[in-house]
Amino acid sequence: MIGLFCQRKHRQVVLCEDCQRLLAYAYQRLDHCKFGNDKPTCSQCTVHCYKPAMREQMCAVMRFSGPRMLFTHPIMAMRHLVRTIHST
Repeated sequence: MIGLFCQRKHRQVVLCEDCQRLLAYAYQRLDHCKFGNDKPTCSQCTVHCYKPAMREQMCAVMRFSGPRMLFTHPIMAMRHLVRTIHST
């Protein structure tokens, strides 16, 4: 999602510095998540582990990339949708 966001919004072939930082931060937070592999989607998680500024950036990325994922990566989008529905 971050790659799609950066490509379309920042007109970059590779991730820009801001998007690289956001991706590294997301991986760091996932590595330290207490839920591990059973982590629910962020919108349904009881523990918000992102700092407010980073959470706002990630929300912007997801808001932009989410609908576009159906066209660029339909299988990944469907898996995410199923996971979201299943965890409710």
